[in-house]
Order: sequence, then C-alpha cells, then structure tokens
Amino acid sequence: MAATRDRGNTVLALALVGVVAGMTGMAYAAVPLYRLFCQVTGYGGTTRVAAAAPAAALDRAITIRFDAVVSPSLPWVFEPMARAIEVKVGERAVAYYRATNLSDRPVAGRATFNVTPHKAGLYFNKVHCFCFDEQVLQPGEVAAMPVTFFVDPEIAQDPNLDEVKTITLSYTFFPAVDGAAAPAGRTE
Repeated sequence: MAATRDRGNTVLALALVGVVAGMTGMAYAAVPLYRLFCQVTGYGGTTRVAAAAPAAALDRAITIRFDAVVSPSLPWVFEPMARAIEVKVGERAVAYYRATNLSDRPVAGRATFNVTPHKAGLYFNKVHCFCFDEQVLQPGEVAAMPVTFFVDPEIAQDPNLDEVKTITLSYTFFPAVDGAAAPAGRTE
C-alpha cells in the first residue's frame, strides 16, 4: 500500500512539474504569439508590412493623420513634419517625422506604433518604416524619419469600414531596451 501511495505521489509530482513547465513555456510564448496574431488580424491597430504598393489606386480618398509621443525617459523631441495628408486607397505615400536628440550623448530609441480606428489596422500597410529598426541619434542630431505606406484597396470590400474617412498613424518612442547606443549612424 505504501508503494502504491509513493508511486501516486511521484505521478502527481511529475504532473505538477509538467503543468508548471507548460505554463512557463506559454508565458514566454505569449508575447510573440500575441504579436503574430495582431499582425495577421490587424487587432489593436497593428499594421501590416508589405513589399510594395498595389499597381493601381482607387478613387476613394482617406485622410491620414499623424501623431507622435515620446517617453519622458527619452531626451528627444519627436513630431510629424505634416499633421495630415490625403491619399487615394492603394496609393503609395511617404510621410516624415522629425526627431531631435536634446542630450549631450548618443541615445538609442525604438518606436512602437498603431493606427486608429483599430479596425483599419488590417488594411494599413507599411512598405518601409523607421519603426522597423532601433534609431540612434548623436548629441544634438536632428533626423528626418520616413514611413512609406498605403491603404490596401481591400478596405473598399469591407462594409464595416465604409464610414472610415480618417486613419491616425501614431508612434511612441521609448529608450532602446538595452539602453545602449549603437555605433554612430543608422539604417534608414
């Protein structure tokens, strides 16, 4: 009877270790899986990445507004160079943001982004963006940061987006995760 109880306790202990290991694994996988889910579905205003814009644009125009926020822990000024532009659906467009390093040392930053209304995220495609890479600004440096994008013509087929006339593209810059500045210069 004691051997059966010991075997039962061993099985229970192994099962609990398996559950803890599984939960730990899921915790580590949650962020990448959530990010993938958002990129595929456009959930939460997550945009898509495209290799190129479509060959033809539609007559429908949408106003794209630009928003910029900087974390208080990043000594930068960050702002859109234009507050809004009007684009045709399917038309490739380029917008610029300006960032200025106010400190006396090189500072690395990384931008997060989203679009509103969130349901438009599925149709907002970036071809190139400063947000794809960590950005390093030298002391006092002012940099123009481009984003190339288009609104997918498939938006015209979605009746839930017929009323969307304006999409806001918003960026928030934070200090780079490791806090270290990369060598001078950056990839644009």
